[in-house]
Amino acid sequence: MVVKIINHSGHSLPAYETAAAAGMDIRAVLSSDLEIAPGQCHLISTGLFIELPEGYEAQLRPRSGLAIKQGLTLPNAPATIDADYRGEIKIALINLSQEIRIIHHGDRIAQMIVAKVERVEWQVTDTLSETVRAAEGFGSTGI
Repeated sequence: MVVKIINHSGHSLPAYETAAAAGMDIRAVLSSDLEIAPGQCHLISTGLFIELPEGYEAQLRPRSGLAIKQGLTLPNAPATIDADYRGEIKIALINLSQEIRIIHHGDRIAQMIVAKVERVEWQVTDTLSETVRAAEGFGSTGI
């Protein structure tokens, strides 16, 4: 699939880091270092604009290394970029650690996955089919 992209980031295009990677790293575009205090959330520019084909979305997800090692994650993960959005991709990043974290221009701050979207048509009904699980949820299948 080909996706149109405008790159005002000054960095190379998002790319898959390994042959089997599902996500592409997204980098921060900053005029100066950004300090994120514990509990603080910032919206970070990427300089990227995309035109997805209809029937697809881009999902923004945390980078596992940043989450585990620094406590930085996306508060709205996964974030969705719809096929009709044409604005700049921005990353909401929150610091869940107890220390100030610093983001530098060019740091990899999130990953993006492009996925096909299925659209549903609702069928209103008064009953649903029976299953073994039924209405059990929130831990009902084990820890």
